[in-house]
Amino acid sequence: MAVTALVYARSMWSCMNKEADLDTDTMKSQLHTSTYTPVQATHRYRSDLTNELSTASGYTAAGQALASPTLSNPSGNIIMWDANDQVWTITTPSITFRYLVNYDSSPATDATRPLINYVDTGGDQTIQSTTLTFQWNVNGIITVTAT
Repeated sequence: MAVTALVYARSMWSCMNKEADLDTDTMKSQLHTSTYTPVQATHRYRSDLTNELSTASGYTAAGQALASPTLSNPSGNIIMWDANDQVWTITTPSITFRYLVNYDSSPATDATRPLINYVDTGGDQTIQSTTLTFQWNVNGIITVTAT
């Protein structure tokens, strides 16, 4: 399974424009089926998303808050955004998803809730009666190197 993690192009705009604060706003992860097609260049707000999983089986629509989101500066020109791994306990019946999307849930409406990044698992993933864990990279969810 090839897993790809990408940043929505407009997420940096949202952070620089004070629409999203990665370490103080409530950031959430939500799951989407393979019928959602991420458009990295233009999807900007939660209202651009389609085909999220419904509430069932240990998953709640609108996603789950990221625990302990932090910004750090591990070396001079590197900024890292990280959080605790994202964990869901899935029960019967099963869920099937392909994408995990991180977004800022603090603004009042979906049309103003900035998207941050998404993870493409490379194909449908069906989970039943187990713990689903998204383990973030040792270098964080997002790492930016200024050159």
